[in-house]
Amino acid sequence: MSVSALAAVSDQPAALASPQWTVEAVMALFDLPLMDLLWRAQEVHRRHFDANAIQRSALFSVKTGGCSENCGYCSQSAKHGQAPRERLKPVEEVVAAAQKAKDGGATRFCMGAAWRGPKDGDLDRVAEMVRQVKAMGLETCVTLGMLSEPQTVRLKAAGLDYYNHNLDTDAEYYESVVTTHSYQDRLDTIERVQDAGIKVCSGGIVGMGETRRNRAGLISQLASLATPPQSVPINHLVPIPGTPMENAPRLDPFEFVRTIAAARITMPTSWVRLSAGRGEMSDELQAMCFLAGANSIFYGDHLLTTENPEFARDDVLFGRLGLRGI
Repeated sequence: MSVSALAAVSDQPAALASPQWTVEAVMALFDLPLMDLLWRAQEVHRRHFDANAIQRSALFSVKTGGCSENCGYCSQSAKHGQAPRERLKPVEEVVAAAQKAKDGGATRFCMGAAWRGPKDGDLDRVAEMVRQVKAMGLETCVTLGMLSEPQTVRLKAAGLDYYNHNLDTDAEYYESVVTTHSYQDRLDTIERVQDAGIKVCSGGIVGMGETRRNRAGLISQLASLATPPQSVPINHLVPIPGTPMENAPRLDPFEFVRTIAAARITMPTSWVRLSAGRGEMSDELQAMCFLAGANSIFYGDHLLTTENPEFARDDVLFGRLGLRGI
């Protein structure tokens, strides 16, 4: 990397996001020697967070399968037909799952439904889930697909803390992932959520066959939102048999670490979460991700339709690393 490019990276204000983080600026981060990148990410991380505290979230599927979208990584698409189609779960079952997550140490409970977007009748029940889970003292998050403005207002009134709507990848690679809606559709939902005063949880999936520049483009787009996401989940693709991406080439683990570090540097005050794929990561790789600035995990046995490390395994890992859950 040239001296001028390195200077441009070094001069990025740690507390600011957005217009400064062009794709080229993020690529300059990715191109740093790994140890220099980790050092930079740790410096930024320690300015804004306790470096030994990890936020724990639980994710629960409230409606599985039958989604009309064609996302190439997802077993819940009706077009791939890999996940069984289920109805929206009863509120009581969701509240019981939230209590189990809270008893296990989670502080945020995320509820996911496989929809292109919710119908108003279904949203009534989801809003009641939000109200009851929030009354338990947990932060609430839902991911329901695309939302209209009135729907975001209703979720805000129910007390929703976070709305998850991942960008998945950058605009250039997006049509290689999904074609049933556009990248702009995703950005529009995020804007509506923010306008309603709900915090945004938005990140992406790496290892889908994208290039490093696509990964840099994703980070650049997230950091350049009017308000960067307060929570940034970074997912490592779990190839699911029967989906279009079942044979996607495996991503170099160090490239995954670089992605975490780039997210931390460009979005210094956001929670950066290790999400899908963590069940296949070694303890050593997870430790490197924490060093790179990840400070949140999904906690529990499953993430919608994929496996996740059990509570006990995470507790042992935290003990070995001297980390504490919050």
